[in-house]
Amino acid sequence: MANEDKKDFNAMLNDSKDMPKFQTITDEKSIEKYGGDKMYFAPPIDYDKVMRLVPYGKLLTIGAIREYFAEQNGADFTEPITAGIFVSIAAWASFQRKDDKTPYWRTLKANGELNAKYPGGIEAQKKMLEEEGHAIIQKGRKNFRYYVKDYEQSLFTI
Repeated sequence: MANEDKKDFNAMLNDSKDMPKFQTITDEKSIEKYGGDKMYFAPPIDYDKVMRLVPYGKLLTIGAIREYFAEQNGADFTEPITAGIFVSIAAWASFQRKDDKTPYWRTLKANGELNAKYPGGIEAQKKMLEEEGHAIIQKGRKNFRYYVKDYEQSLFTI
């Protein structure tokens, strides 16, 4: 996100944007990709609430949060674009608060990848995860990506 220092992420976190809501999709490729046509949109605060559940030393993926929301709400899947945005909003909102922090650094992208869009980028998330005992590995030749090694062993079940 751009201009993070000028945005009120806690206001954004608490703006439901008329969510939760459902949408029926008709695009055949998307229906095949996501396994159905009933798409769920969760409000930003719901992502924060789930991210707060992850205890010290445990991890969660954005995909697992999406699966949880879909299952809890009778949908085929949770919309992926807003999920990524709302997880970042939860992270930045936590970063802007003096206390009542959300342990956003424990929420990873697919395959255990670190999230460059979090406050402080990869380096800050890497440091916090290593402090909790996780090993971080680098992959790629030019465009490096960073992952929690054996992240599956530390996954938290919602």
